[in-house]
Amino acid sequence: MVNWEEFGTKHTLVGLGLGQFLSLLVTSTGFSSSELSRKGINAPTSQSFLNYVFLALVYGSIMLYRRQALKAKWYYYILLGLVDVEANFLVVKAYQYTSITSVMLLDCWTIPCVLFLTWFFLKTRYRFQKLFGVVICIAGLVVVVFSDVHSGDRTGGSNPVKGDLLVIAGATLYGVSNVSEEYFVKSADRVELMAFLGIFGAIISACQISILERDELRSIHWTAGAALPFIGFSVAMFLFYSGVPILLKISGSTMLNLSLLTSDMWAVLIRIFAYHEKVDWMYFVAFAAVAVGLIVYSGGDKTEQNTAEVADEEAGTGNRDVASTSAAQKDGTETATKK
Repeated sequence: MVNWEEFGTKHTLVGLGLGQFLSLLVTSTGFSSSELSRKGINAPTSQSFLNYVFLALVYGSIMLYRRQALKAKWYYYILLGLVDVEANFLVVKAYQYTSITSVMLLDCWTIPCVLFLTWFFLKTRYRFQKLFGVVICIAGLVVVVFSDVHSGDRTGGSNPVKGDLLVIAGATLYGVSNVSEEYFVKSADRVELMAFLGIFGAIISACQISILERDELRSIHWTAGAALPFIGFSVAMFLFYSGVPILLKISGSTMLNLSLLTSDMWAVLIRIFAYHEKVDWMYFVAFAAVAVGLIVYSGGDKTEQNTAEVADEEAGTGNRDVASTSAAQKDGTETATKK
C-alpha cells in the first residue's frame, strides 16, 4: 500500500510540484517548436544552442564569483555535453521519419534505461511499490498512444524504421544524461554542472550547427514572429535545465522521467481551454493513470540510499565514521530518498 505518511512529507510534495512545473515547461517548448515548424524553421540544434549559452553565462558567472575548486573532472562534462546535445537532436530528427505515435511510445524507453543505470551505477534499490508506480505511469502513456490510433493518427512517416531507431537512440542518451546529472548533483555541485554543461553544450552545438544547419539559418527571414518563439523556446529550456538538478537531488532521475510523461496531457488541456479543441476521452483516463502512478511511486516504500548521496553526506560532515553512524540512524526515514 501507499505510505501516505511518506507521501505527505514536504520533500515529496515539492518533488511532485516541481516535476509538474518541469512538465509544463516541456509542453511550452513543444508549442514553441510547433510554431517555428509552421513558419518553416527547422533548426533544432540552433534552438538548443541559445539555452546552452544562457546556462554558460548565468552559472559560469556564479562559478567564477565563487572561485571554488572543481569537484569533478572537467572532461567528464565534455562527454555529458555531447550526450545531451545529441539526445535532443536525435529525438527531434525522428519526427521527420516516423509518426508522433511511435515517438511517444518509444520515448518511454528512457524509463527502463534510467532504472537500469541507477541500479547498476548508483546502486539504487527499487522496491515493488515504486516499480508498480512506474508500470502505472507507462500504462497511462500507452493509453495516450491508443487514443491517437483511435483518433486516426496512423501516419507511418517516410521511413518508420529509421525514425524508430533514432527515437530509441535518443531515449537511451536521455537516460545516460539524466543519470549522469543525478550523479553529479549528488557528488559534485549543481552550479558547476550547469556551467560546464552550458559551456561544452554550446561549443558542441556551434560545431554541429556549422555543419548541419548553416544553410537553414541563412534562409530564415528573421521577423518578430520568428524570433519570439525561438527566444521563448530557449528561455523555457533554460528554466527546465535549471530545475532538473533540483528535482534530481530531491527525487532522482526516475521520478523526473515519470513526471515528464504528463507533458502530453498538459498539451491536451491547453488545446481544450485555449484553443477550444475536442480531444478523445481516453486522454483523461491516461492523465489520471499517470497521476496515480506518480502518487504510488512517491508514496511507496523507500529505496536504499545510493552511494553518490552517501559520499556527499560524508563530505559535508568531514568525518566518515560520524556520517556513517548518522546515515544508519536515519535509515527508514531519510535514506535512499527520492528514487
